[in-house]
Amino acid sequence: MKLPKETKRYCKHCGKQTAQTISIAKQRGRSTSHPMSRWSNSRVRSRGLRRGTGNQGRFSKPAIKSWKRKTKSTKRMTIMYTCKVCKKSKQAKKSVRTSRIEIGEKVAK
Repeated sequence: MKLPKETKRYCKHCGKQTAQTISIAKQRGRSTSHPMSRWSNSRVRSRGLRRGTGNQGRFSKPAIKSWKRKTKSTKRMTIMYTCKVCKKSKQAKKSVRTSRIEIGEKVAK
C-alpha cells in the first residue's frame, strides 16, 4: 500500500485544514495494551482462579482446533497523522491489514 509523506486533512485541535505528516503507529504487546484479554494471568486471577487450595484443574485452556492453527500472513497497521502546526497526532479511524506500507520512499513491514 502506497501513501504520500504528507497530506492536507482537518485538524480538530487547530479547527482548520492543515498539512499533516503520515507515519505508522508503533506495535505494542498484548500484555500492555490488553491486560484483561482472554487467558491472561491478570484476568484469570481476577476471576478467582489460580489461587488457593483445591481443584486447580477448573482453569484450563480449550483445545486448539486444527483450523485455528493457521497464522495470518499480514498485520494490522495503524496510520498516524501528525499536524505540522500544533504537532498533535491523531490515528486513522480504522487500522489497515497489509503486508507492507510505503510512505513516500520508506517501507513499513
